[in-house]
Amino acid sequence: MIRLCVNIDHVATLREARGGMDPDPVHAAVLAELAGASGIVCHLREDRRHVNDRDVRLLRDVVSTKLDLEMAAIDSIIAIALDVVPDLVTIVPENRAELTTEGGLAVHGNENRLTDVASAFHAKGIAVSLFVEPDAQQIEAVIRCGADIVELHTGTYANARTRAEAEAELSRLQTAAELAAEAGLVVTAGHGLDLRNLRPVLSIPQIEEVSIGHALMCRAMFVGLDMAVREYIQLLRD
Repeated sequence: MIRLCVNIDHVATLREARGGMDPDPVHAAVLAELAGASGIVCHLREDRRHVNDRDVRLLRDVVSTKLDLEMAAIDSIIAIALDVVPDLVTIVPENRAELTTEGGLAVHGNENRLTDVASAFHAKGIAVSLFVEPDAQQIEAVIRCGADIVELHTGTYANARTRAEAEAELSRLQTAAELAAEAGLVVTAGHGLDLRNLRPVLSIPQIEEVSIGHALMCRAMFVGLDMAVREYIQLLRD
C-alpha cells in the first residue's frame, strides 16, 4: 500500500493567525499518527510563518513514525536540521512572497551545492529527498546529487483545468517516476492532492508515498482529523 504522510503546517498557520498556543501542530501530529499516518511533514521556513524551531524540536521528540523536515537549502536552516536530526529532510524551493511552494527545486545547475548539502545530512544519518518537477533533466540531476528520494511535484496535475491537461501531466509523472525508480531512488509525490484527484496518481506503481496537508486539514475541519486521515488511508488501500 502507498504510504500517507501528513503535513501539519496548516495547523501551525491557524495558530499563528492569532499568535497564541492553539491549535498545537504537535498535538495534530500525534492524532495523525494514531489514525495511521506513516509519517509527519513540516516545513521550517526562513520566515517561520507556520512551524517554528520549538515545534520542530518537540516533533522530533514526539513523532514515532517518520519526521520529514521540509526546508530550503539555507545555511541557518541546515544547521537546525543537523542539530535536530529528523529522519528525512526534503529540500524545496522557497520564496517569501509565495503562499505555498509553487514548483519544483532547480536541481539541474545547482548540483555542486546540493551534493554538499546531501553529504552533510548523510553524515548525520539523515535521508535526503529533493522536491522536483516531473522532468527528466531534473531527475537526472537528483541522481547525480546522491539523494535517496525524489518527491515529484503534483501541483501542475492538481491544477489542471481539463482532462487532457491532467492526462498529459499524469504521463509526465509516470515517465519521471519510471526514470527515478530505475536509478534506485525512492519515489514519492505531493502538492495539491486531495480525495478527488488522488486516485489517478495512485495508478503509477513506482510511487511509494504521498504527502498531503492542505486538503486533508480542510477535510478535518468538517469530519475531524482522525477521520480525515482514515479516509485518505482507506483510499490508498482501495
